[in-house]
Amino acid sequence: MAARLTVTLHELVGELDLFADAWLRDRHGVTFNLFEILATLSERAPIDITGLARCLRVTKAAVSKRVPALVADGWLRTTAGEGRRILLELTPKGVKLVRVAGGELEAEFAQMLADPRLDPVSSGTGITPAALNAHLSALTDIVLAKGRTP
Repeated sequence: MAARLTVTLHELVGELDLFADAWLRDRHGVTFNLFEILATLSERAPIDITGLARCLRVTKAAVSKRVPALVADGWLRTTAGEGRRILLELTPKGVKLVRVAGGELEAEFAQMLADPRLDPVSSGTGITPAALNAHLSALTDIVLAKGRTP
């Protein structure tokens, strides 16, 4: 790991993504990329293509290109919104994958957080997922409050 916090955080997210991708492929036959789309939809649906692209931090074209295959594979369905908007939502198959694989993946990450190396000073019990999530959520809010620079 790097000496700079910004680099370390970036490395951590990258390694978590790689771990999740290998784990999801091995146990559920799906990529992390697909899971991320479905998990985002599970929290934001119904949402239009532009909104999903914003959540995923990709272009609208990238999402538009993926939608037909995701519909054909039975992961999501589309409905007409106002004007030309297309709304996206999960099918029961997509809901099940997010619930089952997401729960299992959360348990894997929780197990990592229980590693005593994360809490060597006190009891050696690690970090609770709820505590880490609360800190990361607060940090996200702080970053958002500072605003984006051009």
